This record gives sequence, structure tokens and C-alpha cells, in this order.
Amino acid sequence: MAFNFGATAGAGTANPTGAFGGFGTTATTAGSAFSFSAPTNTGTSGLFGATQNKGFGFGTSFGTGTGTGLGSGLGTGLGFGGFGTQQQQTTLGSGLFSQPTQTPAQSNQLINTASALSAPTLLGDERDAILAKWNQLQAFWGTGKGYFNNNIAPVEFTQENPFCRFKAVGYSLMPNNKDEDGLVVLVFNRKETDIRSQQQQLVESLHKILGGNQTLTVNVEGVKTMPDDQTEVIIYVVERSPNGTSRRVPATTLYAHFEQANIKSSLQQLGVSLSMARTELSPAQVKQLLQNPPAGVDPIIWEQAKVDNPDPDKLIPVPMVGFKELLRRLKVQDQMTKQHQTRLDIISEDISELQKNQTTTMAKIAQYKRKLMALSHRTLQVLIKQEIQRKSGYAIQADEEQLRVQLDTIQCELNAPTQFKGRLNELMSQIRMQNHFGAVRAEERYYIDADLLREIKQHLKQQQEGLSHLISIIKDDLEDIKLIEHGLNESIPIRGGVFS
Repeated sequence: MAFNFGATAGAGTANPTGAFGGFGTTATTAGSAFSFSAPTNTGTSGLFGATQNKGFGFGTSFGTGTGTGLGSGLGTGLGFGGFGTQQQQTTLGSGLFSQPTQTPAQSNQLINTASALSAPTLLGDERDAILAKWNQLQAFWGTGKGYFNNNIAPVEFTQENPFCRFKAVGYSLMPNNKDEDGLVVLVFNRKETDIRSQQQQLVESLHKILGGNQTLTVNVEGVKTMPDDQTEVIIYVVERSPNGTSRRVPATTLYAHFEQANIKSSLQQLGVSLSMARTELSPAQVKQLLQNPPAGVDPIIWEQAKVDNPDPDKLIPVPMVGFKELLRRLKVQDQMTKQHQTRLDIISEDISELQKNQTTTMAKIAQYKRKLMALSHRTLQVLIKQEIQRKSGYAIQADEEQLRVQLDTIQCELNAPTQFKGRLNELMSQIRMQNHFGAVRAEERYYIDADLLREIKQHLKQQQEGLSHLISIIKDDLEDIKLIEHGLNESIPIRGGVFS
């Protein structure tokens, strides 16, 4: 089976499609080289057909056709006196969320397409089979004209035809803005730098387009770069009432006003190529949109796309027809990647700045701690002197005596050889050794605080005095021992003479 289209009744087995093998499976007879039948859905209008609706867009190129007809423009019936009070609901008949019924012209188009692909009668010989294959190739590619009869005009093959193989299904993020937010997207055929440099003039021009009403204020929500030197500007209009209150004009009302013929021509003079209301879809609209596959997309593939949706609450499947749509999505993806990288660079710079600030703050905190410690010591000294003057001439009280005993105990523990002073001496010896070896290697020097050095000298002096006292005791003991030995030696001969 070289080529197959649609679903044909036959006795063969299902043939899976390849990389560009259409959508779904078709049953074919064993002896048929080419088979054609009417596709399930051949409408060419609706969301993804030739006539596209801009009222509920998911991007910047989902339609350039007519609008939804919401609202009746700027009126005087609203409570604030700015916009009309009646907001028409979007019709769901043959526009965005439904497949149109086939007209007789569409039926004739389908018959002519089938004739061009299966049985052309242009030449009346075996060359018609070659022509049929050529028409099939053009239908697969989605371009060209299919000649099949001398008396009937050729069939125009577009990428929206159900036999085009260059189709895929992707996903787009659904807007989550409410109609009360009043956000309307305007796509300008100008660069972002030009838009930002002339943003005030742009706001004034839009205000003039809205009639120059002093109760209306045009505000820019955001500006974003788009491929092909286009810029997306999101605006909203605030309406103020005479009593001082204000509200945003609904997005559908503002969009309907922009879609009026005279207003639309004024916007085009400003460079606006597309406008759309950024509002969320209702659950009923989403359900109806998902139930009806777009024109030229096999229902089986559409159902599989709904099943494979990674986030049904936020994403909606959309078809990608042809290389232009694929290129557009690729450019948008590259643009978003650049924006993400720019944002990451800004975040990285902010993190580096915060790290520098943190280092500076930590240094200041350490400095303030040292200053606090010095002030605490000075305060303690002042309190001690004040307490001494206050207690001058009084006897030592019991709690003071108890405190003195505790302080003496602490002083004894500090002066104990195996306690802190001994450890301090050991550390000092290690420091001297390190100073010695360090001076030999790298001439490094260490300095000791003057108070600490004074305490060390005092401790060493006490140790020296203790050792001197111990040596004097040992000397006295040695003299006593010598006297005892001398006395014993003298008494031994006397005792021997007595006993003899």
C-alpha cells in the first residue's frame, strides 16, 4: 500500500502511518494501489481553518480574520458613562468552537479532490494514473493544483486539506486572565526598542483612538519582544466615574471597540497587525473546543493528543500545519529561551550583589560585636568603681562574702597547673615553636595582646617563685638529712665502746 487517505472499507489490515504518514489507521484492500474516501472532517473554517477567530487567541498568529463581535463600542449607557453596558456573548455556532456543516460547494470540492487523487480523466490514457500519483504527492505536500478534468477547474491543494501529511499537534498555554482584568494584546510590526522609546506617544495615540475621553486612561501592562521584529503590547483601560471610583473596562468590550472598521484602520496606521482579548476560556468553551477536532486533523490523533496533554488544566492541544507554523513556534521558543536566559542573568547578578551585601553586613556585625564587647567592659568598670564608692565604709555583707569565696575558687581553678593556665602555657609553647619554624620558612610573625602577655608573665613569675620556694625547702631538708647522718655516725663508736 503506497498511499492511503481517510478511512476506506476493505478487507485488509490496518496500516500504521509513518513519519509523515497522515493520521490514524486505514483499512485497504489488497489489490488497490490507491484508495480515497471522504474524510471525517473536511471543514476549512473554524479555529484552525481559513477563517480564524481572534477573540480567544493562544498566541500571536492564531488568526487574522473577523472578531467575536463582543460589545457595541464606546457608548454612553454605562454607569460610569464610558462604555456600553451590553456585552454580547460569543456565539458558538460556526466560529471558534465548532465544525461548520458542509455546504454544497464544499461537497463538490470534496468530490473534485477525490477525482483528482483517484481517477483523473484529463488525458484519457495511462498517463492519467501518473497524473493521479502527482496529484497525490501535491496533496501530501499541501501545495499545488490538481488537474483531473478538462471541463472543471483544478483543485487547489493547501496545507489545510485532510490529506496533507505535514501536520502535528502541539500544546499552548491557555490564558488565565478574567474579562474584568481588561487585558487586550496589540501586536505591533515594530521593534521593542522603538515601542519603549515612544511608549508615551503610543499611549496618547491610543487615548485619541478611544475618543479622547478624559474619564479614560490607557495603561501599559507589559511589553514583550516577538520574532520577526514584532512587539506584543498588553494594555488595559481604566474608567473613572464622577464620584471618584474607577474600574477597568472589560477586555471583550475594549476588543470589540478595536475591531470596528474605523478604529481598526487607525490601529493599522499605528503599526498594529493583530489585536486580541486576553481572557480565559470557560469550561464549556474548552470542552466544546476539545470535542471538535480542527479541520484536516484525524479524530484519533486529536483524541490521543488530549490523552497525552501533560497539564490539561493549563495547556490545550493545537495543530501545527506546515513548516511555516513549525518555524513560527520555533522562533517563539527561541525568543522565550532568550528571555529566560536574560532573566537568569539578572537573577545571577542580583544573587552576586546580595552575596556582596551579605559579606559587608557580616563584617559590620562582627565589628559591632567587638564594639559592644568593649563598651560592655567599660560599663562594667564604671559600675565596679561606682559600687566601690557606694560601699565605701560599710562592712562586707554575707552575699558579698559568698561572692568573694566564689571568685577565689575560680581564681584557684584558673591558677591550677592542670587547668586553664597549664593549657595556656602549652598553647604558648606551641605558638613559639610555630613562630620559630614559621620565621625560618616564611618569616611569619605572631603578636600577642599586651594584656594577655602581662597575664602570662605574672603566671610565669608565680611559677618561678613557687619553684624557688620548693628548691629552698629541698635544700633545708637536705641539710637536715646530713645532720642526721652525721649524728648517727658519731653515736655508733660510743655505743661500741660501752658494750665492750
